[in-house]
Amino acid sequence: MVSLKNEEWMNSHTHDQLVEYCLRLGDDLLVLGHRLSEWCGHGPILEEDIALSNIALDCVGQANNLLALAAEIKGGTTADELAYFREAVEYRNCLLVEQPNGDFAETMIRQFFFDAYSHLLFNRLKFSTHLTLAGIAQKAVKETEYHLRHSSQWILRLGDGTEESHLRTQRAADNLWRFTSELFQSDETESLLAEAGVCVKSDTLKSEWLRIVTDVLTRATLSVPSESVPTLSGRKGRHTEHLGHMLAEMQILARSFPGATW
Repeated sequence: MVSLKNEEWMNSHTHDQLVEYCLRLGDDLLVLGHRLSEWCGHGPILEEDIALSNIALDCVGQANNLLALAAEIKGGTTADELAYFREAVEYRNCLLVEQPNGDFAETMIRQFFFDAYSHLLFNRLKFSTHLTLAGIAQKAVKETEYHLRHSSQWILRLGDGTEESHLRTQRAADNLWRFTSELFQSDETESLLAEAGVCVKSDTLKSEWLRIVTDVLTRATLSVPSESVPTLSGRKGRHTEHLGHMLAEMQILARSFPGATW
């Protein structure tokens, strides 16, 4: 597979699709990073408080790289403007990452489901024909490997722990399972980019994701949730009410003092 210079993509028919794709990945990570940052100072133990803060920073850093790439291709904007001055309907994140933290079990299940997907995705994207996207993935895959190991260990600890932790973790898995199908919905945008070797079609990741998730849940003495009616609207800008509340908090400083620098 031949890697192409970034400017070749800037002038190709995949221009708009690549912007859309980078927004999807960047928005996923920005929203999840902000959700995890809400645990800062509230973690169950000091070490976990620090760990969640570091994972949040990793997610925001990955988001910044992807949104900066989207801004470069789109032109006339910046990563900060994309993060702080878009409305909820303009966000393209999956619904899973915008769900409230809930208790610690719910946060860890949400994180585990996403980590398994994210690690598989970046492992494939590091071979992208788009050099900048491949470079972002190459760095991110090292971080997502740790993220997946961390969340997996917590699922094992909670699922095979006390009766209370087991019940809470199973309930969280059952509640959040319906949002996972959206991670694997491929569309025309992905198809066009995949044909050019720029991205991987999400639906090709599902079987491996399910294998990872099933293995960890089983070892944690948890049941794999049964299939439910999937919720698939986030990529199209139709979100739950939770995203609007989160963005109001995340964007207030930038919107109160537009153009401010420090």
